[in-house]
Amino acid sequence: MSSNTYILFYISFVFFYLYKVMGSQAPTDTTLGFVSQPLNQSNFEIQKSYDLPIEQRYNFANGVHKLWVFKTDKPHKRFSKTLPRTEIRVRDYDYSSGVWQFEAYAYVPHGTSGVSIMQVFGSKPPYTTTTMLRVYENNLYYYTKHVIFTNIYDKWFRLNVIHDVEGNTVKVYIDGVLRYERPGREGESHYFKFGVYMQSDGSFYMESRWKDIRILKQT
Repeated sequence: MSSNTYILFYISFVFFYLYKVMGSQAPTDTTLGFVSQPLNQSNFEIQKSYDLPIEQRYNFANGVHKLWVFKTDKPHKRFSKTLPRTEIRVRDYDYSSGVWQFEAYAYVPHGTSGVSIMQVFGSKPPYTTTTMLRVYENNLYYYTKHVIFTNIYDKWFRLNVIHDVEGNTVKVYIDGVLRYERPGREGESHYFKFGVYMQSDGSFYMESRWKDIRILKQT
């Protein structure tokens, strides 16, 4: 083998190795094969403390949904025993089959912690959710055990969550990179929620912002 041939072979091997090792980290278009569903403000149901007007916990301006909550807030229903929240429940796209995707750009300001910012609602008992993405101390978690993304404060990031009902899988992408994949929790019906929903050890003030929200279904 000549020296030139050897060098070309070596370079090809290095590129192949890098592709195998790093290819899974390359950004991908998660929406290929999906169809974006019609979506407008009427599809967004605001859930907030029952004793407050919406404008004290939610603002929509310049295409950005801003939602915030204090740990001293009351629940979203008078007799509910759930923790404080200001969330958007996506209406008209409940599903029990197929492959569905939530896409949006999210922003979490510094200091927000102990809070769920996005949910795939619906599960078999004793659970109520198939997916919950939480923020604890500048990191994004799948529930509480798995860190999905670090250093999320004070910057926009693209979030894509794909739920395959029949395949019983959930995939979470950040900026087009697959960060987490695991089995779902089944359930008869599901829908998407996002905003701020206090969990254990919640900070006094919690906030998230959202824009360019899309709901997509696989064709």
